[in-house]
Order: sequence, then C-alpha cells, then structure tokens
Amino acid sequence: MTQTRTTILALAFSLGATATAHAHASFQQDEVASESSFNAVLQIPHGCDGKATTEVQVKLPEGFVFAKPQPKAGWELEIIKGDYRKSYDNHGKSVTAGPLEIRWKNGNLSDDYYDTFVINGKISGFDKETQIAFPVTQLCGASDKVVWDQIAAEGQSAHALEHPAPTVTVTPAQAGGHHHDDMAGMAGMTETTDAPVRAGALEISGGTVKAMLPGAKVGGGGFIVKNDGSDGDMLVSVESPAAGRVELHEMTMQNDVMKMRKLEQGVAIPAGETVTLESGGLHLMFMDVKKPFTEGDSIPVTLTFDKAGKVSYVLAVGNAAGGAHKHK
Repeated sequence: MTQTRTTILALAFSLGATATAHAHASFQQDEVASESSFNAVLQIPHGCDGKATTEVQVKLPEGFVFAKPQPKAGWELEIIKGDYRKSYDNHGKSVTAGPLEIRWKNGNLSDDYYDTFVINGKISGFDKETQIAFPVTQLCGASDKVVWDQIAAEGQSAHALEHPAPTVTVTPAQAGGHHHDDMAGMAGMTETTDAPVRAGALEISGGTVKAMLPGAKVGGGGFIVKNDGSDGDMLVSVESPAAGRVELHEMTMQNDVMKMRKLEQGVAIPAGETVTLESGGLHLMFMDVKKPFTEGDSIPVTLTFDKAGKVSYVLAVGNAAGGAHKHK
C-alpha cells in the first residue's frame, strides 16, 4: 500500500472538557448511521501511569472516509494517507484514497487533565449493523505508551478488556433519503442565502463560519470578495462582538509541510479579481470566542478595507464539517 504523509504545524482549536472522563479512551458518540457525516470526538482521560500524554495516534477503519482532523493548540498534526480497499462516492466523484491515520504530536496533556481529539469524516459502505474500531496509541515521552487496540470477541463485553479500542456501532442507512447527520453536513457546505453586500467596487458574499463544539474557544470561517474596480484594495482587519479578536490567516504548503501563519499586513484584493477566504487557504480565525457558534446562528463582523473603509457583514453558521461555498 502506497502511503503519503502530510504534517500540519497548527495553531488550532482548544476544546474544553464537556463530558465525564472515562477510564478508557472512548468516543462521546458510539452509534451512527451509514452514509452519514460523523464527528469522531475521542476522549483521552489520563496519561501513562501519571506521565503526560505527548502524542495521540488514531488508526482509521475502512468505511470511515474523507477524514479531516481538527487541529489543537500546541500540537503538531500529521495525516498519513493511503489507498482505501474500495472506492467511495464523494458527491459524484469516485475516491479511492485518503487519510488512514491521524497523529497529534509534540503536545503536553498532563495526567491531571482530560481532553478531546476530533476527526470529522463520513461513514460509508455498510448495509448491516457493524461495529468498527479505531485503535488508539497514547505516547508519553520517548519511552512510555498506552495502546487501546483490543477488540471484544462475539458475546464478550468490552468492559472485560484491559485496553479496548474505541468503537462505533454503524447502523444501516435510513431508506428513502439521507440520514439527519448527513443532511446537516451538506447544509454546512451549501451557499448562504444572504444577498451580496457592496462597498464601492467590492462585492462581499458567501459568508460562513463553522459550528463549534461545546467549550471550544477558536472558530474558523470566511467569505468571498470580488473587486470590480480598476484599483486594488486591502482587507486590513476584521472585528466581531462574538470574539475577543479576529485574525486573518493563511495555510500554505512548504516542502511538503502545511503551515499556518497570521497575515499581519492583511489580505490583498487585486483589481478585477475575486478572493475567497475559506478553510485550507486564506481564512478567518475567531479567537477567544465568547459563546461557541451554533449551527443556524449569525455572526456579525466589521470588515475594514484600506480604500472601501468599514463594512458591516453577517456570517451564517453552518455545520461543523462545512466551509465556505466554492464559487467558480
């Protein structure tokens, strides 16, 4: 099997603990329907015999596809990709390869604390109830580790195992349409219905932000700026009453390493061009969010351009898996 690796040095989303810690690594949600979007929220309750956890590795089972991990503040993120055993449909496109393992690295989670690690993906290809396992390895420094990879035999309780792998029970897809979670996922990817806002030669549209998990303090979003004028402009800053501050960021690939950086000077809007801010490229980062964004909410922002001045705009909150709609 051919595999490729991508390492992301991430400034990222810090999640607060919102559930009671378990003795074992486990998921907050342990049942999901096939052909639906799934946020795999992994709970890490403790370290290795009192030592801090410095790395978390999660192997993805066949049938959990199109995976996207959520970055975490203070951790590097590595995505190991390879071939699926079969092809999967992704909005009409046949996909045969993708992430097979996710690793959060070089962090420091004290044994005194609990935390969660999140991977969004799609459950696909199951026509009967099936339990799938996500083997997890916790590394604590250079020499200590805990491996959660044991799978209960038929009729055996996972509670009887010393180090059970986190599992999810997949139920058959609902007949006659998409499962609720899948519809929610697609809702997050659809274009917002707000009318474009004009400021001089600029047209602003497609504004959206991702829904956030409870306790999260950092959110992401974006919008589209079209410059119909003959002169360039610059998006200098963004403010919102919903966050302590809003930063302009860019993710770029450098020597096979994807890096995120803050754009101190702002974002250029060249004359006659359209600039899209969305996940994976230029985007907004909402820092110190006062209340986690909930799907269906609206987030007001004030955009400050060098020439067009201040512009009031509203971003719609989509699903946690969704991003800004891509315009062609």
